[in-house]
Amino acid sequence: MKQIYFISDLHLGARTLDNPRETERRVVRWLDSVKDNAKAIYLMGDILDYWYEYKTVVPRGYVRFFGKIAELTDMGIEIHWFIGNHDIWIFDYIPSELGVIVHTKPEIKNIEGKSFFLAHGDGLGKTPFSFRLIRSIFHNRFCQILYSAIHPRWTVAFAHKWSSHSRLNAKETTYKGESEEYLVNFAKDFLSKEHIDYFIFGHRHIMLDLMLKRDSRILILGDWITLFSYATFDGENIKLEQFETE
Repeated sequence: MKQIYFISDLHLGARTLDNPRETERRVVRWLDSVKDNAKAIYLMGDILDYWYEYKTVVPRGYVRFFGKIAELTDMGIEIHWFIGNHDIWIFDYIPSELGVIVHTKPEIKNIEGKSFFLAHGDGLGKTPFSFRLIRSIFHNRFCQILYSAIHPRWTVAFAHKWSSHSRLNAKETTYKGESEEYLVNFAKDFLSKEHIDYFIFGHRHIMLDLMLKRDSRILILGDWITLFSYATFDGENIKLEQFETE
């Protein structure tokens, strides 16, 4: 049986990456390595470090990645893209040009007979008020229209500076135990109301595979800044892996 793949937090184009182009090439090599065995690929958010498409203009860059995604969708491989907190502003260009299916909010999907709760992870559980406020502004359509009225020469530079600053000042991306991990607590609370076989999240930049109940697990997918990690599901078993190119 062909595999289902899950990957998140590539942050392509990030100014904090040592070699952004080599990171993009590495992602393309991974896509090449799985394409013959892939039924579907789920991109679970923050795939791009920044993206804002205007009505007739899109940001420069990502040509290797976009070309490979178009190749895979042309082959009949389903590509699902769940927006994160860095690639919020995907509108028409990526789905219409690349053939991907864009998801703007968490979803519960049945995949090969198993229930999956799929989300990037931002905005779930107990998060600081300041984060919720900024997130609501970024998702507000009126604010997006106002932002689009500013020339890209200012918005792109501002966005990359904001992204770099927020990453340098982010909380430590290490697992501190079940009771302190807000995505784990969110999943446990959700399980008290509805059964889910697998919770799949990104956002936290940690690799985590944790049993919540005998028949329920949470996986946090890591990133492609230091971990180069992803998950595979063959219809019966799911596991986290890391991509080795050497």
